[in-house]
Amino acid sequence: MGRWSRIAAPLFVDFCNLPDQEGHILDVGSGTGALTAALARRHPRVRVVGIDSSREYVAHANHANPFPERASFQFGDAQQLDFPGASFHACLSLLVFSLIPDARKAVRELCRVTRPGGPIAAAVWDYGGGMQMLHAFWDAAISLDPGAAKVHEGYLPFCRAGYLLNLWQQAGLEDVIEQPIEFTMCFQSFADYWDPFLLGQGPAGTYVASLDQDRLKVLHDALKRRLSATEEASPLDLPARMWAVRGTVPRTA
Repeated sequence: MGRWSRIAAPLFVDFCNLPDQEGHILDVGSGTGALTAALARRHPRVRVVGIDSSREYVAHANHANPFPERASFQFGDAQQLDFPGASFHACLSLLVFSLIPDARKAVRELCRVTRPGGPIAAAVWDYGGGMQMLHAFWDAAISLDPGAAKVHEGYLPFCRAGYLLNLWQQAGLEDVIEQPIEFTMCFQSFADYWDPFLLGQGPAGTYVASLDQDRLKVLHDALKRRLSATEEASPLDLPARMWAVRGTVPRTA
């Protein structure tokens, strides 16, 4: 999904509506660094720290960092942040909150390290229906193997309307707003769509890796029909949606 985070990141930054001023921002679950780069590009007076629980991602992001003078990446756990209270003017998180084991604890940590009045925002994929690239995949897989429903991303937490909203409100954040962010995923061909599933990443990739060659071919053909991809080289445009939420840390206890 990394290729799409580069498209999603500027849209999420627009939604966050950060003031154009000096400050320090925390990017929680920074991954390949797409959000950090978008923030540094859009807000030239901010410094961004990205944390991720994958040391491999941290190493990659530091190596590919386009703004080394204003951005850095380090290993960290969203559920136990290694920063003093009120260290950041804002805390943001793109496409990872549904994967954090204890999201409520993570929100409390974001509130702790964000200055009073500062914004906290997050976005997750709408795995419940707005991600057509995955919705089509799982519809095809489940039509052939009902047991595939057990590993569908649609069961991940906070991936439907209202879930992040409730989480932010329960954390005591103020002026909470949730809204969808939509864009189009453009694939050069069906192969461009299909081949990433073969890399074994995420629930869909793990499921594909469990299939023998015959079952894999059946799924490939069923999915191709479902997407009306008449030719392997046919381009595909599929709608995508994130659910985004933002709120502010109360100024008084």
